[in-house]
Formats: sequence, C-alpha cells, structure tokens
Amino acid sequence: MPSHLLPLAFWGFLLIYGGTLYVISPRAPTAATFYDGVSAGGRGVSAIPLTLSVFISWIFAKSVTNAANLGATYGAVGALAYATYWLSIPVAGIVIYRLRTRLGASSMTEFLVGRYGRGAAIAFSAAILVRLYNEVWSNTAVVGGYFGAPGTTGYITASVAFTAITLAYSIKGGLRGSIVTDGVQAVVFVALVVLLSASVLPAHGVGTLLASGDWRLDAGLDLLLVAGLQVFSYPFHDPVLTDRGFLARERTMLRAFLVAGILGFVAIAGFGLIGAHAMLSGIDVMGNAPAAVARSMGLGAFFLMSVVMMSSAGSTLDSTFSSLARSVARDMPRLAGNLHADRLRTGAIAMTVFAVLGNLPMLAGTDILRATTISGTMVIGLAPVFIFHGARRAALNFHLSFWTGIGIGIVQAFGAVPDGLHIGDGPYAALLGANAWGLALCTALFWLPLPRARGTA
Repeated sequence: MPSHLLPLAFWGFLLIYGGTLYVISPRAPTAATFYDGVSAGGRGVSAIPLTLSVFISWIFAKSVTNAANLGATYGAVGALAYATYWLSIPVAGIVIYRLRTRLGASSMTEFLVGRYGRGAAIAFSAAILVRLYNEVWSNTAVVGGYFGAPGTTGYITASVAFTAITLAYSIKGGLRGSIVTDGVQAVVFVALVVLLSASVLPAHGVGTLLASGDWRLDAGLDLLLVAGLQVFSYPFHDPVLTDRGFLARERTMLRAFLVAGILGFVAIAGFGLIGAHAMLSGIDVMGNAPAAVARSMGLGAFFLMSVVMMSSAGSTLDSTFSSLARSVARDMPRLAGNLHADRLRTGAIAMTVFAVLGNLPMLAGTDILRATTISGTMVIGLAPVFIFHGARRAALNFHLSFWTGIGIGIVQAFGAVPDGLHIGDGPYAALLGANAWGLALCTALFWLPLPRARGTA
C-alpha cells in the first residue's frame, strides 16, 4: 500500500466500519431490548452470541496495547502478567452462577441491597461509574494513536469521530445492538489476529518467545502477582462483564464465561508475545508495541493492526455505553425507589454525556495502563464481599472492606505507599504491596465480628 494512501485507508475504513455496524445493529424499541438485551421477539441471548460478546467486549483496545507493551518490556512474563486478568471472567461467571442459583439474585445491586442495604449498592454503583468512565477515554485514545501522535489534530479528530460513530449505533440498539455487533467484531478480530500472528510469531519460534524474559519480581513477575490478586475483585466492578451474567440461563451463562475466559487469556497472551517479538528484534515500540511491530512489517500490516484495534475498541465502547445507560437510567433510580425508571431517552442522554466527558482524560494524555491498575486497586475491597457471598456479615463489614480498598487505591495512585510495604524492588513493588497487604486488610475487616441489623438477609 503506497504511504500516501494510508490516511485515506484509515478514514475510509472508519467510516465503513461505523456505517456497517449502524446498519446491522437492531433498533431497540423497548426497555427490555435496550437494557436487558432481549430480542424484538422476546428471546434471550443464546450460548454462542453470549460467548462471543463476553470474549470481545473484554478484549479492550487498551488491553491489547498494554499486553504487547508489557511483552516488549518483560518478554513472556509481561505477556502472561496481563493475560492473567482474563481469569477474572471465569471467576465472575462462577460467582454470578452461585448468586443466581443459590441466592436468587437478578443483578449485582439486588444482591447487595438484600445483603448489605441500599447504601452498599449506592457505593458499588459509584465505583461502576468510575470504571465505565475510564473505559471511554482509554479505548478512544488507542484508536486515535493510529491516526497521529497524542495531541495532534489527527489523533484528536479520529478519537472524537470514533466516539461519535460508536455512540450513534449504541443509542440505536442499546444492549441488544451491542450483543449483535459484538459477534461481527469478534469474527473480524480473531481472523486478523490469526493472520498477524502467523506473520510475526514464526520469526523467532513460539518456544523462544515463551522463554523470553526473566521470572523475577523486578522483571514483570510483580505485575503478574498483582493481576493474580486482582482477579478476585476486578471483574465485579465492571458491568460490561457482569451485566452479561444475567442475560441467559444459568448453565448457559457459566459455560459462556468459562470459554470466553480461556479464549481471552490465549488472545491477550498471544498479543503479548507480539511485544516479545519486538523485544527480541530490537524494535523501538515508542509506547505502542502493536503499531511498531505492524509498521516494521509494512504499511499493509500496519493498516490491518489498526483494524484490529478499532474492532476491539468499538466492542468495548459500545458495551460501555449500554452499561452506562442501564446503570444511570435504570439501576441507580431504582435504588432511589423509582421502580419504573427505564426510559430510553434517559439512557441515550447518559450515553451522550459520558461520551463527551469521557474523552477529557484522552485529551490530557493520561497513561492507559493506569485505567487498569488504579481502578483495580481501588476495588480490592469487593473481593471478600463477592467471593464469600454466602457469608452473612453486617452492612458495616461491607463498608469497612469497600472503603478501605478505595483509600488504599487512592494512596497508591498518589505514589504514597510506604517503602516498608513494598514487595520487591521492581517497578510494580508499591502496586504489589498495596494489593497484597490491602487485600489482607480488607478481608480481615470483612470478617470482623460485628452485630448485624435485624432483618438483614
């Protein structure tokens, strides 16, 4: 592909991509379709569409980039470190299965209201909004990076255009539209990743790539341990994932989550090995390993990599918008006692507001890895709440665990974790210390013997 045609190809694909998804996204005429993913004929979500949706909606553009960047820095250790986060999907599936079959819960907030009171559900919903807010800018920023350097006109214009395109078909189809378009995006993503991997991985051999890196705390192992700790809390504050846990019958949902988790782990680890290829080949990744590797293979490969990123970012962003609409327009008003708060217009307004405000960090140039590590630390207090969901603890136990986790996350975000609590001396020593000691503290507070209020389930 001639270099002067590359910008035209990028913009052409972006417009074709947006137009195609808008056409295939079914219009959501009812609240059940818009918020619950039910088809126009009243059917729920079947196994294969749910599996593809869970898989691709968690293959964030920022995650693919982070995995490859970590692979370029730490080799296979970095690749596996980031892929470990995808074990969150089976963990969430097992917990939600038990919430539904043993406790009869129809949503995460319903479980919290019944067990810990309305205040717990409100605090949880606030954490969800922060998570969803981060998902907007951290994915549009990745797409913008293929149109120009951060801060340039091309970067900003592409990020905004991509947001507008995704917003348009998200407002049209809601959660049902997200499920349908996820299937298309998953097929495109897998086909192109297989093609790109087949071009890259044989250069060194899978064995050499897997042997790259060192299993030391200061060489990426510390981040792998962080991910291993966060999988027990991280998935529960992500409604993009948990909303899908209530769309199908229990066993269908569990199978979908288990399969999607395995597929996601393999896909992210594979992308991490593309970064390891860059490390072994001496490619200067300049903060974007997938783009650097693709560029080294020629403009055609670079264009295909941009298509992969747009597909993964789009699937996450439309899922984010549908979860935002459900949270703001239905779940939170119901917590306030309005049981009929499911107007479609309110959901569309919520999507639009977050589309605008959600891009502000992107314009400020925030590091996309922070969208994962910081929010993941802040919600470590959710681990004992959901992992030990059968325990009958006081509402205060929830708040002690939850708000302690929030406080630890804030301390870690400002780089104020005391040196004595660091684990190891690598770049993630403070992060590992905050998560390990913080999770232990939150769990202890959750089990602190306290009297439960009368009537608590």
